[in-house]
Amino acid sequence: MADLFRVSCSWVRRVMRRKRAHGDTRPRPRGGVTVVKVDLTRLRELVQEQPDATVPELHKRLGIDCSLSAVDVALRRMGLSFKKRRSTPASRIALMSPKSGSTGDKSSPATMPPG
Repeated sequence: MADLFRVSCSWVRRVMRRKRAHGDTRPRPRGGVTVVKVDLTRLRELVQEQPDATVPELHKRLGIDCSLSAVDVALRRMGLSFKKRRSTPASRIALMSPKSGSTGDKSSPATMPPG
């Protein structure tokens, strides 16, 4: 049967075992975070107080025992952006060569191999 569906024998055994035990062969739900250690209301307040705070700063200000990634996941769940804009205006990009300058054609003597 494994050859028919091009799967491993162990996968077929697991599916058959689940069918006998639970009567079901549908895929099980994928894993993920089920418990959120971060107080989402408090986190939202902290972001409103200081919108330019970084994830480590928010983690420290929350004062709870959780990882930085837990704060990051909580921000994503709430749909809050944590990418911050620069506090200074963007620098102007200057042209590297004047418009009337050489374009670096292959026929230019500087780019031609010595003959």
